[in-house]
Amino acid sequence: MKIVVKIGTSTLAHPSGHLNIRRVEALCKILSDMKNAGHAVILVSSGAIGMGVGKLGLRRRPSDIPTKQAAAAVGQCELMYTYDKLFDQYNHTVGQLLITGDDVANETRHQNFCNTLNRLLELGAIPIINENDTVATDEIVIGDNDTLAAIVAQSVGADMLVLLSDIDGLYTADPHTDPTATLIPRCEKLDESIFALAGASASDQGTGGMVTKLRAAKICMDCGCDMIIANGSRPENLYDILDGKSVGTTFAGGKL
Repeated sequence: MKIVVKIGTSTLAHPSGHLNIRRVEALCKILSDMKNAGHAVILVSSGAIGMGVGKLGLRRRPSDIPTKQAAAAVGQCELMYTYDKLFDQYNHTVGQLLITGDDVANETRHQNFCNTLNRLLELGAIPIINENDTVATDEIVIGDNDTLAAIVAQSVGADMLVLLSDIDGLYTADPHTDPTATLIPRCEKLDESIFALAGASASDQGTGGMVTKLRAAKICMDCGCDMIIANGSRPENLYDILDGKSVGTTFAGGKL
């Protein structure tokens, strides 16, 4: 099975912006185990800007593009160093791909991206993908890693995309403010009533929210790929998903 896993900033890092070491160690161990079991694994990782904010000692996430790009440049180094060290403990090699909107919109560049990604998988490496926040501007930005992860899943013909987030899945209302909100375990189609349930991002470290996750779900479902939103605070959810257990919200693309 070809699986894309996306981890968000709020899952990857503490509110301070510094790495949540215990969680990332658990994630890398489980992804390594999944690969040992014969699955092709691709990781889409947020966190470069958030980790750069922490590393640079900035008081808050910057709003101007040059400081965001500077934070991303610092944070991406720490992020990949950490992944390389942790995956190496389980004898797995990682490869970094940083892309912009041009790499998706331009047919030739998109094909080059797909060729590199597929070759990394053939060579037994674990591709780790992020948007190139160090050079991206409004004109060439993808905008969020939920969309990026869906584009990656679409590009490689993935069977499943798992978005590890700070929420258990899609609810009937905002669970942060409505105690009567209930989890929707499965969604067979996306319509206006589903999109109406989406709210803004609850994290000031990340850029995503339920809206971007539903947009990602549409990309996946349209190409026959299943997508699951699960809580990233428990990386072991990935085992349950592979075992066919109901975890979070599944957006049925036809393979589960």
